[in-house]
Amino acid sequence: MKNFVVKTIANAGALAVAVWLLDRITLTGDSTGKKVGTLIVVALLFGLVNSFVKPVVQVLAFPLFILTLGLITLVVNALMLLLTSWLAGKLQLSFHVEGFWTAVLGGLIISLVSWALNMVLPDED
Repeated sequence: MKNFVVKTIANAGALAVAVWLLDRITLTGDSTGKKVGTLIVVALLFGLVNSFVKPVVQVLAFPLFILTLGLITLVVNALMLLLTSWLAGKLQLSFHVEGFWTAVLGGLIISLVSWALNMVLPDED
C-alpha cells in the first residue's frame, strides 16, 4: 500500500512539473487546494492507465519497439497522457493536454521527473 502511495505522489509531482513547464498542459482550479486535489486524482488516473492500458499497447506494438529501437516508447507515453487527459475531461476534472506533440514532450518530462522522484522517495513496505 505504501508503494502505491509513493508512486501516486511521484506521478502527481511529475504531472505538476509538466503543467508548470508546458503552456499547453493545463490544470485549472479556484484554489491551490482544489488544484492539488485534481492533480492527485489525475495522478491516480494516470497510474491506472499506465497499469492496465499501457501493457496491452506495448504487447501489440512490440514489433515497433524492435524496429525503432525503443523510440516508440515516446509515442506510447504520449498516447497514455492523451488518454488520461481525455478521461479527465469525461470525469469533469480540470486537466487538459492540447495536442500530440505537447503530449510527447509532456510524457518525456513526466517520465524523467517520475524516475527521479522514485529514486528519492522511499518505496519499502
